[in-house]
Amino acid sequence: MSWIRLPRRPPLGTEADRATFQTLHTISQASPALREGLTQDSAQRAVKHLRALLGTPAVALADTAGLLVWDGLGGHHGPQVADLIVRTVEEGGTGATDPTGLECNNPGCPVRHAFATPLTVEDRTVGVLLAMAPEPSAGLLLAVHEVAQWVSGQLELAELDAERRRAMEAEVRALRAQISPHFIYNSLGAIASFVRTDPDRARELLLEFADFTRYSFRSHGEFTTLAEELHSIERYLMLEQARFGDRLQVTLRVAPEVLAVTVPFLCIQPLAENAVRHGLEAVEGTGHLSITAKDLGHECIIEVEDNGVGEDPERVRRALAGDASLDSVGLGNVDARLRNAFGDEYGLVVETAPGAGTKVVVRVPKFAPGVHS
Repeated sequence: MSWIRLPRRPPLGTEADRATFQTLHTISQASPALREGLTQDSAQRAVKHLRALLGTPAVALADTAGLLVWDGLGGHHGPQVADLIVRTVEEGGTGATDPTGLECNNPGCPVRHAFATPLTVEDRTVGVLLAMAPEPSAGLLLAVHEVAQWVSGQLELAELDAERRRAMEAEVRALRAQISPHFIYNSLGAIASFVRTDPDRARELLLEFADFTRYSFRSHGEFTTLAEELHSIERYLMLEQARFGDRLQVTLRVAPEVLAVTVPFLCIQPLAENAVRHGLEAVEGTGHLSITAKDLGHECIIEVEDNGVGEDPERVRRALAGDASLDSVGLGNVDARLRNAFGDEYGLVVETAPGAGTKVVVRVPKFAPGVHS
């Protein structure tokens, strides 16, 4: 019997490779909390990872009002670094405690010196990163400065996220302002017409109206599921059919697989209202509105199509560009929110011409990072 010696497997990376991986892993653990902004909760979740990154006995985070959290040894020194925090916030720049260090009656305490550097967002100081060590060190001072710059970058991204959310909320409020007066007036008029002739029908419509407005004016969440959005559209169309009678026919075809897909709140409903308000109100004879939602691999395709009067493509282009002078229910608003949520490749596609009806296509990913209802 003979033995064959297999070649020795190489080690899983050099020591430098492993150190780099560990650093990147630690950064990835701290990042999600910091992307929420600098609060006591986010600081509490991030600080232990920052201490692992710096390798010091203790690390602390403060905002402009004072200390938020201390992680590690020597927590009794918290009051002693208060002046250093204030000085760092007011003057900026990386600094340290006096050369004599921090006074301590515990001979075994490893916390003798503190290093602080400001955390900034757009040149505005929002907090302070502190690292505590037994001895002063130029290398640690530089490391604290570099880590603080990375933390500042995460906080700046958090601020951008917050601004984006505020912009999205403002756009939804603007959309509600466009939708509500026209629709509420017509719906209440339709309900009133049934009060004497068909009280049960009036009661049913009133409940649908209440559910519709409750959904449309809810105050939480910039995203919803396609199922919830379509349910609201069904209520809307039931109210419009009460007004139009047999003049409005509706077809909904929805693949069950896409009902759980996340979409921006009020991104399909305005398209249905636009079809009724601008496409079908002026059409002679029966108006047909079709809404379909298809499962297409990694994407969901939603189409809102009517056989109405159609529109000049140039006016549609201007509406998508946000021209406020056009009487269009939120086309530009919806297009902008889709692009902000999923990227520029996911804006609205509108096919229309005078006398040829209108078809609006919405394409959304079935799964998108950071997007959830």
